[in-house]
Amino acid sequence: MGSSIDEIAFIASSTHRVRVLDALAEGGCDRRDLRSMTGAHASTVGRVLGDFEERRWIERDGRTYELTPLGEFVAERFANLRGAMELETQLRDVWQWLPREMEGFSVELFTDAVVASLPSGYPYEPVERVVELVEGSDSIRGFGATVFKAAANEVFCREAIEGMDVEFIYSPSVLAATVDWNPDRFERAAASDRCTIFVHDDLPDRTRCGVDIFDDRVAICCHDAETRDLRAWVDTAAPEAREWALSVFRRCRKEARPVDEAALAVPVPEEFTTP
Repeated sequence: MGSSIDEIAFIASSTHRVRVLDALAEGGCDRRDLRSMTGAHASTVGRVLGDFEERRWIERDGRTYELTPLGEFVAERFANLRGAMELETQLRDVWQWLPREMEGFSVELFTDAVVASLPSGYPYEPVERVVELVEGSDSIRGFGATVFKAAANEVFCREAIEGMDVEFIYSPSVLAATVDWNPDRFERAAASDRCTIFVHDDLPDRTRCGVDIFDDRVAICCHDAETRDLRAWVDTAAPEAREWALSVFRRCRKEARPVDEAALAVPVPEEFTTP
């Protein structure tokens, strides 16, 4: 255990080692190439190459240095570790709102995600990202409290009225709060020929988050468990994330029911933040 950690530390503790390893992972290089690509002095490049040769990670063919199969293995696994930690850093402030009940979810689905969150220091960032994606899309499918703030509700209703393809599943309480925001506006949107609204009594992760599926992006809306106040918005264009989101949406859609008088009669919970 100790020796493996030492080897990870050996690479990670030196920016020059990381850069040389990355450069050689792209193909063979001579010392001049490596100095240019890493910005390191000739003596530094020489020391790094010597350390790598000692570990059998590289071999020399004339003036060119190349990774051995063992070196390729190290470079690939180290890059994977860095990628995992970069993703962890990106999602660290929003982890508590990510799905736990939605089957098939993994943070790996959101490796290239855009994260807009309140901890970023700009309180309107999540809402503005919602508005940007709604305005830039021709369709939306989703479930949960994903368009709950006033600005998002307004753009959602406007786009639905103007012909956006909409299939959305609300929990009874969030539907009540959304209708209460502006009953006439919501009724006009729901009456659109291309807008279909459903209600579901037991949406997965309903106290934590919801999912939106746009033309080319998938988003997780993260909200406060008690007030449903929007806390963060995480979206990606990854095809794997889209497949996952669609599978969860289809399961919820099968269990949902059309909005009826009973659903509309549900009172707005007192603790909800005004949309």
